[in-house]
Amino acid sequence: MKSFVLVIAAGLVLAAGAASAQVPLDPRSTAPIAGILTWTPEQQASGYRDIEHIFRTHTVKRGKKVHPLPIAARQIDPTFSYQGKTWTVGDYMAAYRVSGLLVLKDGKIVLEKYGLGRKPRDRWTSFSVAKSLTSTLVGAAIQDGSIKSLNDPITAYVPDLKGSAYEGVTVRQMLMMSSGVKWNEDYTDPKSDVAQAGNTVTEPGVNPMVSYLRKLPRANPPGAKFNYNTGETDLVGVLVSKATGKTLAQYASEKIWQPYGMGRDAVWMTDPGGQERGGCCLSMTLRDYGRLGLFIAGDGKAGGKPITPPGYIAEATRREIDNGDPAPGGYGYFWWIFDNGGYSGLGIFGQSVTLFPAEHLIIVQNAAWPRATGKDLSAARAAMWQGVRAAVK
Repeated sequence: MKSFVLVIAAGLVLAAGAASAQVPLDPRSTAPIAGILTWTPEQQASGYRDIEHIFRTHTVKRGKKVHPLPIAARQIDPTFSYQGKTWTVGDYMAAYRVSGLLVLKDGKIVLEKYGLGRKPRDRWTSFSVAKSLTSTLVGAAIQDGSIKSLNDPITAYVPDLKGSAYEGVTVRQMLMMSSGVKWNEDYTDPKSDVAQAGNTVTEPGVNPMVSYLRKLPRANPPGAKFNYNTGETDLVGVLVSKATGKTLAQYASEKIWQPYGMGRDAVWMTDPGGQERGGCCLSMTLRDYGRLGLFIAGDGKAGGKPITPPGYIAEATRREIDNGDPAPGGYGYFWWIFDNGGYSGLGIFGQSVTLFPAEHLIIVQNAAWPRATGKDLSAARAAMWQGVRAAVK
């Protein structure tokens, strides 16, 4: 359990660069763009479920049919041990400011609870859970033939990177966060790359993140070392848009939201150039997070048709590279891989979509943690996961 918790904590720490390139809906706003990282508890509870009225977003449209989520005959009421005491789900949600907790076993709801004033139709922002969806859209683009191969150089799809340190970097290496390009993801340093990248349009006609990234030097050979890079996840979003000729919101709607049957439109935050952020901030309902988990668990099929190539999801959700943490674990294609058979899309302030495939189990959490991340916060969630796993057996 200890090593599992450490990997989760590392993942959350590394996800914290998600708010560096948000665009206020009101151009007259004087609030700092990255202020979302320091919102008060009251601002979190209202803002996380109302992002489209605060920042610029694009809509991911749902279709006419909704994928059913039947209620299981047996509901669970887990208890678990943590820090020397026994916790109920209600205790946990109150203490860790959880706005939504959903558990699906064999495709059926065995637990669904809401907090912080949230209702079932309310969306909630994903932070970096969006990265995992972006990697899935890469798979869809391969299935469509828009991306020929993961071994293609990224410059074949984003020609603005030609002549930069991204020469020779493959799409696969981007998904593994191993481009080798130098990047500083220090959230406490206002001069770090994550604090400065993509905040303004500096070269007309060039995506602001591409403009920033193509000026960076190389630090390691491509594929040699994992280095978490929020900017590059946005870059993969740019890649998908350029390869398909569609916005990420349009493509996600066509490939997942409509054919799979999501229950409500989603909204996706955009950068200063009007591009959806591949690495952050897709807002959807709690049940639609669950449906996303089911789509992944079903090998990327919707309406009986493959949206991603056979085996792509399995490849994306297995250890492709050591994530550099001393605890066992790894990284796939924008998915965190754990040593207990599970994997997760993680976002700061307590967002997660976690799958345990062998158990046909999906656990979704949305929250407004008091801090972006912390080992104590991650440990509590890991304990909750273990309690849920025991309760569904």
